[in-house]
Amino acid sequence: MSTSAVEVSGGKVKAMWDKRLTKIFCDIYIKEILKGNRSGTHFTKDGWLKIMTNFEKETGKGFSQRQLKNRWDALKKEWKAWKKLKGEDTGLGWNLIKRTVDASDDWWESRLQVVPEAQKFRTSDIDLEFEGKLDQMFMGIVATGDKAWAPSSGTLWSDFFENVNNEIPEKNEEENFK
Repeated sequence: MSTSAVEVSGGKVKAMWDKRLTKIFCDIYIKEILKGNRSGTHFTKDGWLKIMTNFEKETGKGFSQRQLKNRWDALKKEWKAWKKLKGEDTGLGWNLIKRTVDASDDWWESRLQVVPEAQKFRTSDIDLEFEGKLDQMFMGIVATGDKAWAPSSGTLWSDFFENVNNEIPEKNEEENFK
């Protein structure tokens, strides 16, 4: 991946993200989440201002709110696909050399029918350090399956999981979590 921060293509400025910039990006977002600058699923105006200011201060890169939001969306999509791919399957192996889920071709074919956007993970993974950061950023605001919870659900996180095995949601209720 390119280490340059900005690429001009067809008159548009495109932010280029390397591992270092992505780590800084995640750390700044997590700090703002912990400070309470995200209401529900979106950052407050003050939160965005602090994110942009701190990102530029730490990296020297003056990315716009749109560029930072695009990165947020891309990471969220990747994280969601990774979580859906792994699902609740147990007994999956991990190939340390390839850094991928070590599973049979049948498992891969079956899972990719359900989560086609996870194709890239057949040959690569989400770095374990980043997976932990992405969990902090998206857990609780992104629905990844029938046991997904969202702040708008009207139940507390702990209440939802206490009852998860006792209640089977109606089909129309389940759709609200996807």
